[in-house]
Amino acid sequence: MMVSEDQLVAELWARDVQFLRGRASLPSVTLLSDTRLIASLAESSDPRLCFSLIPLFLRHPEYSAWVREVNKLLNTKSSQVTLQFYYTAAVFLQKKYFQRIQNIMGEQELLQDMFSKELGFTPDAEPSRALVQLAEQHHLSTGQFVNWLETYKHAADVWLRQMELQKA
Repeated sequence: MMVSEDQLVAELWARDVQFLRGRASLPSVTLLSDTRLIASLAESSDPRLCFSLIPLFLRHPEYSAWVREVNKLLNTKSSQVTLQFYYTAAVFLQKKYFQRIQNIMGEQELLQDMFSKELGFTPDAEPSRALVQLAEQHHLSTGQFVNWLETYKHAADVWLRQMELQKA
């Protein structure tokens, strides 16, 4: 079953991840399982939906429990790589913005690095440097000329600003 872009946006909003805007107003109830949502985002042809995995994991670190399972179920290597890189970006962004996230969300479980070794690098202990390493590895792995570092930061910044506005 193909999931529409608007439904994916609605699913994110229903989970308090107000990161993207949909074109249609859909009910704010979840219809997809968490694992199906993660898989659908990783398989999306829309890059914005793919990188919404970052705020999803920042908002719901408990979803990390299904990441390895979902990764095995994905249909293409490209989707697996997408999930692995964006999940790993969320790991380092959670560390980088730990205090800001804690001020908004309170105590949350920490995301565990599951894919660095698989992705071919050993991350620096300092989150900002680890993000640079990840971005370089993302470029090497995909061959795409994208500013991955700014893509990761943008996803976190937009989500954090939205959450701070909601809390204010």
